[in-house]
Amino acid sequence: MTVRRWLAVAATAGLGLLAAQPAYSAQVPAPAPASAPASAPASAPQDQQPRVVAAGQSIQQAVDTAHPGDTILVQAGTYRENITITVPGLTLRGESADKVILSPPAVKTAATPGCADTGICVTGTEGHRLTDVRIASLTVTGFARNGIAASETDGLTVAGVRADGDGQYGIQQQKSVRARIIGNVARDNSEAGVFLANTVDEEGGALDLQGAVVAGNVLSGNKTGLVLRRIRDIAVNGNTVTDNCAGIFVVGDEGVPRAGHLTVRGNAVTANTRYCAANARLPFVQGAGIVLTGVESTVVERNTVTGNTGTSPMSGGVVFFHSFVNVPNTDNTVQDNVLLDNGPADLTGWDAGTGNSVTGNTCQVSEPTGRC
Repeated sequence: MTVRRWLAVAATAGLGLLAAQPAYSAQVPAPAPASAPASAPASAPQDQQPRVVAAGQSIQQAVDTAHPGDTILVQAGTYRENITITVPGLTLRGESADKVILSPPAVKTAATPGCADTGICVTGTEGHRLTDVRIASLTVTGFARNGIAASETDGLTVAGVRADGDGQYGIQQQKSVRARIIGNVARDNSEAGVFLANTVDEEGGALDLQGAVVAGNVLSGNKTGLVLRRIRDIAVNGNTVTDNCAGIFVVGDEGVPRAGHLTVRGNAVTANTRYCAANARLPFVQGAGIVLTGVESTVVERNTVTGNTGTSPMSGGVVFFHSFVNVPNTDNTVQDNVLLDNGPADLTGWDAGTGNSVTGNTCQVSEPTGRC
């Protein structure tokens, strides 16, 4: 399937509330509806026509004059601007991801705090999460920080979007719940293709994402395909994660509540063999498939994890790695996966954690031996 066709199908699936999911869709739970204030309806009336933005016009101007529940339809063209969304229930939909391109403005303008150098910034405020925003069928490319970033949101949907060549994250979310990141393509971003965290820049216990879903995305050419940092209650299903330095990181530490209590199911994590140099936070990364670091009660099942090879401390197929503050992994389940041709091993990195279960996997090499 071409990227264009993939994005078109994915956007339809996302905005149709998962009416047509990729493989493993039956395992994606439907999140509880977000509760919007009575003055901020979650969707536009059936007879309300979308606001249309044509090439040469400003998307931000349309957003600034939108009402809760409006739909903004962006026609084919290249739009050189940064977008900030603070309107509940707003849908921002491009004609298609290969025809609607959002790129940085020629002259940098003042930005909402936390939104600088970001293509689309969706932001609520502490205690007043922005509800039910939807973004679909467009490309965000070349921004110095993030393609799409969200903070203090509830029920955000990002579907059929392409996030390419952004300076940090393709799609990033913090302090937010019940997101649906569905059927996107995130390629060649300097950090993660998709990054979900309790907070981006602060310490603290894990955030309960209340049934968030990351499904059917294609993540390639990034430092890490997908990072789940200090979060709980999320389903990661049916994604294709390939040609990154690392595939999927599930990251925790000593914070309370602990990170984990989530599922990683039915993903293809293959040939993540690129080399990424060490930085202040991590040693060099290469050939890491699915890495669990300092988390609890995480289920990794029915994934295909193959051809992830390297010589970094986190290289291998499924890797148990204590966190960098020496918190072990506990009570995690790795079962019924296909783990082959990973190096130095298909299952590796056992730490001092207790209660971890490894059963029913198809694999060849484990460190220590006896796990396959």
